[in-house]
Amino acid sequence: MRKVKWGVLGVAKIATEKVIPAMQRGERCEVAALASRDLSRAAAAAKSLGISKAYGSYEALLYDSDIEAIYNPLPNELHAEWSARALAAGKHVLCEKPIALDAAEAEKLIAARDASGKLAAEAFMVRFHPQWRCAREIVRSGEIGDVGAIQTMFAYRLLDPANVRNRPPGGGALYDIGCYAILTARYIFGAEPTRVVASLDIDPDFGTDRLASALIEFPGGRHLTFSAATQLSGQQRVTIAGTAGRIEIPIPFNAPIDRPTKIAVDSGADLVGGGARAEEFAVCDQYTLQGDAFSRAVLGEAPFDYPLEDALANMRVIDACFRSGRSGGWEKV
Repeated sequence: MRKVKWGVLGVAKIATEKVIPAMQRGERCEVAALASRDLSRAAAAAKSLGISKAYGSYEALLYDSDIEAIYNPLPNELHAEWSARALAAGKHVLCEKPIALDAAEAEKLIAARDASGKLAAEAFMVRFHPQWRCAREIVRSGEIGDVGAIQTMFAYRLLDPANVRNRPPGGGALYDIGCYAILTARYIFGAEPTRVVASLDIDPDFGTDRLASALIEFPGGRHLTFSAATQLSGQQRVTIAGTAGRIEIPIPFNAPIDRPTKIAVDSGADLVGGGARAEEFAVCDQYTLQGDAFSRAVLGEAPFDYPLEDALANMRVIDACFRSGRSGGWEKV
């Protein structure tokens, strides 16, 4: 069974602690090389993860002819640049979210993909977790009626000024976690929003948004409301509300890999859960599922369902949220 040989740009925590170990457990992924701008850091990380090659520059990794695909978990402001460089070097690219800092950057990346003939995608792992696929199937089945509203809360507390999430130009709540609320609403509604109104609270020291809240309107009078915060107590929850019931997803984005995951489907018969049932999913790692799905597409075994055009659509909504945060009014997507 052939595996795709992957190279990783940087030694970001998400890569070394979550994504690389998950991909190493996959059926179609071989993480063969890792690069950092500091060779000693690359070598140490590669040794601890059992990766055979370490490079002291990102360019050196892109020159490695054995590497077929690149995973890019660099800081947000480097996503578009280094993904485009990897494509130009003849590599397929899976880039962490957000794909860019704005839609204009995302459009340039699409042009780079088209020129390269390679596969490129945004790494939203949640779309591969069975809890989200089940939720979408229930919505499509009509069991909870017509879905009119989705409410999302995603927060953590991070006060380290040196952390990349607290540094411009790519830090802040909207880029880091608000994007999940937008992505999953588009996924469930199966549509693109038309306009947004948002409020952004900017940390006076960091210069990044520490609280981003928005009302996003979809065709047919459907709404997403969300809050994303980097300085509130850790919490996650999504409610998908329909005319005949609702779906509650208690851990929607960082689903645990050491225990089964559950969602609740409630008819709304009463307020104490009398009409509720649980859907339970076996232990899995959404990063493993994502890596294998992308690798199968590279190998020509299956299409990849989420091209860069989907990332561009998500970026346009984020752009509109930032515009609304500045203008204080509704902004078209």
